[in-house]
Amino acid sequence: MKVIVIGPRGKMGKLITQVAASRDDMELVAGVAPKGRDYIGKDLGTVAMTGTELGVPVVDDLASVIDSCDVIIDFSTKEMAMGVLDLAIAHKKALVCGSTGFSAEEMKRFEAAGKEIPMLYAANTSKLVNIMNKLLELVTTTLKDEIDIEILEMHDQWKKDAPSGTSKEMGEIMAHALGKELDEIAVYGREGESPRKPGTIGYHSLRAGNIPSSHTVFFGGMGERLEITHHSYNWECFARGACDCAAYLADKGPGFYSIKDVLNL
Repeated sequence: MKVIVIGPRGKMGKLITQVAASRDDMELVAGVAPKGRDYIGKDLGTVAMTGTELGVPVVDDLASVIDSCDVIIDFSTKEMAMGVLDLAIAHKKALVCGSTGFSAEEMKRFEAAGKEIPMLYAANTSKLVNIMNKLLELVTTTLKDEIDIEILEMHDQWKKDAPSGTSKEMGEIMAHALGKELDEIAVYGREGESPRKPGTIGYHSLRAGNIPSSHTVFFGGMGERLEITHHSYNWECFARGACDCAAYLADKGPGFYSIKDVLNL
């Protein structure tokens, strides 16, 4: 499988490049960076610090290299992602997108792309996070209105969107288990007099230092509490998951896929 990585100098793009370079089933054919970066034209292996040159360039124009790939992996920014999506559709290339912060209308564009290309969107590509999601669904389905649900998520100081895409996905899973939509029952932070409204899902976002990613869901009952938590020590788990997602699309036709399909959950 021939792969193009978007944003190979970014925290995720760099790791994805390193993981893809180490896999026997993947061949990196280019990296695509934002215009104006000082590493445009340099070897992808050097830019992503893979430990060896890969013999392929970093360019600033996806259109110039897109026909050489089978799949694009994009964990860059939501601003870059929409342009990448349009080119993937135009050139009929499989796309894995893990960027977050999209509006509902933008997400509909990704879903619609599945009618034309193999499209896999995943807010979080960690295997353990997605197993956690199954546990959240189980607890919520079993207990329903017997519990109060609160989500605490922590990320580094550079993360732009809040709450995180992962915590939104968790909230959506639990809201659907309650027979509701997240935007109907989500509460974001509290201040002053703000008693808890039954049936809501509370959100709290921390941004500090270089915390990679941490999500805890609190299920509060009377006289007891259940906490389900996932901590990532670094971003490698997400990079490995992203490459697994790309490999999954190798023999797939058009469709809107998810990490659940990759993990058979």
